[in-house]
Formats: sequence, C-alpha cells, structure tokens
Amino acid sequence: CVGRPVEGIDVKVIRISDDPIPSWDGSLECTTGEIGEIAVRGPWVTPSYFNRPQATALAKINVEGDGFYHRMGDIGYFDDRGRLWFCGRKAHRVVTKFGTLFTIPCEAVFNTHPAVFRTALVGVPYGGDVRPVICIEREPGHAIDDETLKRELLELGSKHPHTAGIRALLVHPAFPVDIRHNAKIFREKLAVWAVKKVR
Repeated sequence: CVGRPVEGIDVKVIRISDDPIPSWDGSLECTTGEIGEIAVRGPWVTPSYFNRPQATALAKINVEGDGFYHRMGDIGYFDDRGRLWFCGRKAHRVVTKFGTLFTIPCEAVFNTHPAVFRTALVGVPYGGDVRPVICIEREPGHAIDDETLKRELLELGSKHPHTAGIRALLVHPAFPVDIRHNAKIFREKLAVWAVKKVR
C-alpha cells in the first residue's frame, strides 16, 4: 500500500495494455479493487521523452483540452478507502492461459518464510503456455535444505488463490540486481536463467 495521492496529482488506474492509447476515454478506467496500470497527471509530470517519440506515444494519453496522463508502467489498484496499492511493473507480469500473475502480491506470500531473503516471479515458456516460476534467494544462516524449503513454500502458496497454481520453485545463489540500488532485481536475467532450469 502506497497510500492516497497527494494534493495536485490526479491518479487513475486503467486497463492493462501494451499498445499506445492516443486519447483519454473514461471507459479506460478500472473499478475499485481491479488491478490495472497506474496513470498520473499534474504539474510535475513531464509532457514527453526527449527525442524518443515512440516512448512518448506509449506513455502519454492526451486529454482533450486538459493536458495528458502519463502511464507509469506500474501496476496497482485502488481499494475502497481510496488507497493505492502497488503490484509490480507491467513488464514483469506473467500472463498464462489461466490468468495473469503480478510480482508483488505473489512474492509477498513466499517472502514470509523465515529462510527466504527475497523471491522473484518470472515466466518461462512451457508447452505452448507460460509457466510461472518463483526464484528464491535464501536468507543466510538457515540450515533448512532446499527441498524442504521448496515443500514448505509450496504449502504456503497453496493457501492463497493467486499463488496456488505456482508449482515451479528454483533456488538461486544471488539475484542479479542493479548495482545502484540492491532492491531492483533484474527479472529478465533471472527468466533466462530459469528457462535452463525448468524441465
């Protein structure tokens, strides 16, 4: 939960799309509790990317006579108290034939295990579909073996509808991260690694 929008910023949650949205239409907006892409407008929001017209077209939604919305590339939803919840990056969602999974809600379930430092949801092509995989970075100093840890994590996941279908777990020695801030996981690199591990 990231709280309520600050004064002066208009925040909308719109239906997820990877295509440009040239102009604003009220039908784009999600209902309360529905997960979508976060879009903002206000005096601090830049009107375009410098010399990147394609990126600008993908990120900006024109509001006729009243500015524009900027598509954040972040996924989230509003609850019934007007609070905004963050669910991860749009580019990191895992779309399967059974539905779409979002990184933050899924990882939060597995991160509660005391032997887990952090996890990362990735998608792996598998049998004509995409298989959701949870990569695990262990908390140092825990004696539990990998197979026992996986079994306990599967049990944790089975208790929640959005993680019950995740059956592939991989232990990774140390996640690749952005050196500027250790919290940003390079999920794209993890996905390439996971493809080689999932059978």
